[in-house]
Amino acid sequence: MLRNLALAAVLLALLAVPLAGASYTITHITTQLSLNANNTASVREIYTIYLTNSSISQYQSSRSALNLTLSNWQPIIGSALTQHIINPKSGVYGFKLFPGPLTTSITGEQLADIIITYGVKNVTSVREIAPRVFFYSFNTQVLNFQYGPSGEILDPNTTLTIIMPSGATIKNVYPVPDLPANLLTSNFTNVTSMSWFYQEPLSKFSLTFTTQQSVQGEVIAFFSAAYNFLGVFTYILIILVVFFFILYTYLKVER
Repeated sequence: MLRNLALAAVLLALLAVPLAGASYTITHITTQLSLNANNTASVREIYTIYLTNSSISQYQSSRSALNLTLSNWQPIIGSALTQHIINPKSGVYGFKLFPGPLTTSITGEQLADIIITYGVKNVTSVREIAPRVFFYSFNTQVLNFQYGPSGEILDPNTTLTIIMPSGATIKNVYPVPDLPANLLTSNFTNVTSMSWFYQEPLSKFSLTFTTQQSVQGEVIAFFSAAYNFLGVFTYILIILVVFFFILYTYLKVER
C-alpha cells in the first residue's frame, strides 16, 4: 500500500516538472466579469494555449493526473496563468479550473483552452442616492494585470470584458471601451457589456452606474434584512403584520 502511494507521488512529481523540450505559449486571454447587484462579480477567464509536439503528452497526462489548482498548473504553463481579478482583502471563492481537450487549428497547430472560474467580493461599492436608486462605483484595486511605465495596463493578447447587472444604467466609464465600437462617453444607452483590448491603460480606470430597485424588490430586501437580523422571529413578525392588517380591515368594515 505504502509502495503504491510512493509510486503515485513520484508520478505526480514527474508530471509537474516540464519535460525536456516541452513548451506552452499563451496566445490569448479573455477575462470576463459579470457584475452582480450585491457588489460581487462572477469571473470567467479563458487561456488559449499553443502546445509544441513535445508538450502534448505531458498536457494530456497532466489533465488526468494533476489536481485542478493553480499551484499545480502554473509550473507547467507559466506564471502568466493567474487570476486577474482578485480582492487583496477578501480573496476569491468558488474557484474552479478546467484544462480543456486538445484541438487542431486550421493551420495544424495544437491548441487547448484552460478555463478558470471564481467569484470575487467587493468588486463594487454602492450607496443609495434616491428612493430605490443605487449608485455603484467599480473598485479598481481588484484589477491584477501587468504594470508598465504609466501604471497598470492590459497584458499582451488580453481582452477584458465587463457585463453589467440587469437594468444597470452606465453613468461614466474610462478609458472608452474598444467594444462597442464608437461608444460615446455621453451616451451609454442600452449598453450591457463593454470590452477593452491589449495595451489599454488601466491606471485611471473608472466605471460608475446606477440601478433602480422595484417596489417588490424593496419589500423582499426588507424582509431579507429582517431575517438576517431576527432569524425565525421574522416569520412571527410577518404573521403579526398580517393579523393586525386583517383586524384593522375588519373593524373598519364593522364601523
